[in-house]
Amino acid sequence: MNSQSSAIPGWRKPAWIALLAAASVAFTLGFACATALAAFAAIAALTMTRRDALLLVGLVWLANQSVGFGMLHYPWTADCLAWGGALGVIALLSVLAAEFGAKCLIGRNRTLASIAAFLAAFAIYEGLLFLTSIIAQSGAEDYSATIVGRIFAINAVAFTGLLAVSRIGASAGLVPAPSGQLAATGRSG
Repeated sequence: MNSQSSAIPGWRKPAWIALLAAASVAFTLGFACATALAAFAAIAALTMTRRDALLLVGLVWLANQSVGFGMLHYPWTADCLAWGGALGVIALLSVLAAEFGAKCLIGRNRTLASIAAFLAAFAIYEGLLFLTSIIAQSGAEDYSATIVGRIFAINAVAFTGLLAVSRIGASAGLVPAPSGQLAATGRSG
C-alpha cells in the first residue's frame, strides 16, 4: 500500500475516496452485477494505505449494494443478501491480493506492479466467487470463458480508466502516484 496517502492534507483524501465511490455508482448503474470491484480493489491498493483501501472498497461495495437493492430492484431474498455479503468480503480480500501483487514487482517497474495488482485482485475476486458458487451449488455455469472474459474486459477497462484518473489526481496533488512508495516504505498498513 502507499504510505503517502496518510500524508495527504485536508480534504484531498476524502475527496479521492468520494470520487472513487461515486464512480462505483456509475459502474453499478451501467453494469449491475458486473461492477468492477476487482478494479477498485487494485486502484485502492495502489493509492492508499491498507486501512484506507479497505475502507474505500467497503464503501464501493456499499454503494453497489445500495444502488442494486434501492434502484435496480435486486430481490430481498436470503440468497441475494448472502451473495451481497460474500461479494463484500471477497472484494476486501481482493485488496489484499492487489497489495501482494504490487509488492512483488514494485521495485522493478511501477507499470508492471500496477498490472500485477490488477491481475491478482481479479484472480482472487473471480476465483473466490467461483469457489463460493461451487460451495453454494449455485451459478457455476456463470463462469464460462465467455462470461469471465466479459467480466475481465469490464474490469480491465475500469482499471485502466481509474489508473489514468489516479495519475491525473497525483499530478494535481489529490492522491499519491500509484504504487509510488510501496516497496520503499515496506509499509503494509
